[in-house]
Amino acid sequence: MRKKRVTKPVVHRLMLFGILLCLWFQSSAQQATWIWYPGDYEIWLSNNMQNRRTDRGAFFPVFWKVDSHYPLMDFHKEYMLAQPETVSIWAEGLYNVKIDGALVEGTPTSVTMPAGKHKLNIKVFNQAAVPAVYVKGKTVVSDASWLVTFEDKEWIDETGKTSDISATKWLSAGSWNFDSPLKRPSRFTLPVKPQRAASIKKAGNTTLVDFGRETFGFVKLHGLRGKGAITLYYGESREEALSKEGAIAFDKVQSKSTAKRDTTMPLSKAFRYVNAVAEPAAQFDSISMLYEYADVKERGSFRCADEELNKIYDVATYTLHLNTREFFIDGIKRDRWVWSGDAYQSYLMNYYLFFDSPTVERTMKALRGKDPVTGHINTIMDYTFYWFLGIYDYYLYTGDTSFIQQYYPRMQSMIDYVLGRRNEDGLLQGLPGDWIFIDWAEGLSKKGEVSFEQLLFARSLETMALCAGIANDAQGKGTYESLARDLKKKLFSLYWNPEKHALVHSRVDGKQTPNVTRYSNMFGIFFNYFSEQQKREVKQSVLLNDSIQKITTPYMRFYELEALCAMGEQEYVLKQMKDYWGGMLKLGATTFWEEYNPQKSGAEHYAMYGRTFGKSLCHAWGASPIYLLGKYYLGVQPTAPGYAAYTIEPRLGGLPWMQGAVPTPSGNIEVYCSTKEIKVKGAGGRGTLLFKSSSKPLCNEGVIEEKGNNAYSLTIEKGKEYKVDYTL
Repeated sequence: MRKKRVTKPVVHRLMLFGILLCLWFQSSAQQATWIWYPGDYEIWLSNNMQNRRTDRGAFFPVFWKVDSHYPLMDFHKEYMLAQPETVSIWAEGLYNVKIDGALVEGTPTSVTMPAGKHKLNIKVFNQAAVPAVYVKGKTVVSDASWLVTFEDKEWIDETGKTSDISATKWLSAGSWNFDSPLKRPSRFTLPVKPQRAASIKKAGNTTLVDFGRETFGFVKLHGLRGKGAITLYYGESREEALSKEGAIAFDKVQSKSTAKRDTTMPLSKAFRYVNAVAEPAAQFDSISMLYEYADVKERGSFRCADEELNKIYDVATYTLHLNTREFFIDGIKRDRWVWSGDAYQSYLMNYYLFFDSPTVERTMKALRGKDPVTGHINTIMDYTFYWFLGIYDYYLYTGDTSFIQQYYPRMQSMIDYVLGRRNEDGLLQGLPGDWIFIDWAEGLSKKGEVSFEQLLFARSLETMALCAGIANDAQGKGTYESLARDLKKKLFSLYWNPEKHALVHSRVDGKQTPNVTRYSNMFGIFFNYFSEQQKREVKQSVLLNDSIQKITTPYMRFYELEALCAMGEQEYVLKQMKDYWGGMLKLGATTFWEEYNPQKSGAEHYAMYGRTFGKSLCHAWGASPIYLLGKYYLGVQPTAPGYAAYTIEPRLGGLPWMQGAVPTPSGNIEVYCSTKEIKVKGAGGRGTLLFKSSSKPLCNEGVIEEKGNNAYSLTIEKGKEYKVDYTL
């Protein structure tokens, strides 16, 4: 029989298919990465980052308990191999290797795993950095499926064999993106890129350099020569850079040679201006910088008919960029620390701009630290609760359960610490060692049982109930649900004042105080703890009441404006954003500040904490318009974990038109809205477009459902585009 000839194009296609199949298999099944004990690398990295802070040249460490990594770690994985396999090994630290409990001689850089079912153990010691391993074979690779423990309980018997003498606590390994043996975790640094000055002004031995806007990185002197010192005074403002006594940060460089050389400062700093003051015998040619940044990508966007609001959005995104580093930090000049309250707001902004889950996870891990719990996170009671709230939102926005399943025991020990500090009424009040922060506000009482703390506590217990369900802890779920219900009842029976139509600020000696503040009342609205009637009462008696103490920090303005948006006050909030954040722009702000008080003038704006230049002019909590515009104007928010279900409820708030994108785990949701039409493109799961129209709306796709009262809805399918003609 004559054989059928196979043509060259067919052969080529088959060869290409085979190559692609091999590449797919290698990338999907054989990707090795550096692994470590979960949370240890994040703790180690945050310790290094936070303790780089200086103040007037002095080392300025954090003032809370600092945990450390476990120096001795055992890694293991069991494999079923069809044939023997050579496996290469890299480790951060001293290490040994065992196959099926038998010690391999020396310090092997590769071993041969026999065919069949076998267990590979690698034990690593490293006091200076986190013990980590990178294992690469054909099928044997290090990844998150490996198990790790810091308390390997084994016994070597008379035959030389090992066996477990008691239960060992094994956890799934931690990892990030160190996917090459040469990309060692201990050598991680953020990327940098050169940046030139916008202007340079010389006067005698002084050179004032302006980089055009707030920035962060390493200053570089070019052509340094002579014998003498050059002092660099950094300033977020021109006034700060020119103040030799007041500048928070400075560097001093000593030149000892007439030969020209370039020198880069050892520590990154925050600044817009640099004032270089040289001794007579010291000279340099020019100044530049290496801009240091986290390589996160903007996925969210917002544009509208109001150019001032567009500028506010752009400056907010740049502010969040600068404060997104290895972790979400508070401010790039001070403190450069990981504060839980600040980080919580950054998480929310991140979900509407970057949707960078790894930075959220790293920050939550670093904040939690290790057991035993001996104090509140950052020593602040409310900051402990923000840590729990961050987990609640992380699950809602990402749908990821792995963090919860791995960290549930640390959640339990953290909430147990809080539960153990309740008084006889089951409420919390400041005990020795506790800091009740709430906000920077003059005359704000922290005495007694503050309603704001009870409210955050209730939400934290609800978070624990949710996490217990994910961790298959049915008993814990029931306990936390009961505790949360109990506390919410007490919140209203003990703090709600029907005459004031609000929750009072606190109880002292078992009695309500007469003071009403905004904090617990505005949180109660977007936590949905109030009835609809109570929401309306609180809105009028508190949020829109000028006699209630006003908020002057962007930190709490974030929540105040969110509560108003949740009550449909987008037009009012738009004016507030333009007044408040626009006010900073009118004063020349290139990033948003830690605090802004319109009553101040001139250099008064830079003062805080009793210091002339103590205020941070680039503070993460100043970037909240990102979140407000995405969630309450474009109107996109998840209603089921990971955007399996979501709503789009655009609110123009007086704008003629707006458009933007909101990132999700599976693509962007795109929204355009004007007074005449709405256009959306779905992503992820199933969405619901909610809107009002004074006339019957028309749609090019799908079926519009009438809800009554001029309200309508439209189901949004993944990837489909919809256009609705309506009348506002």
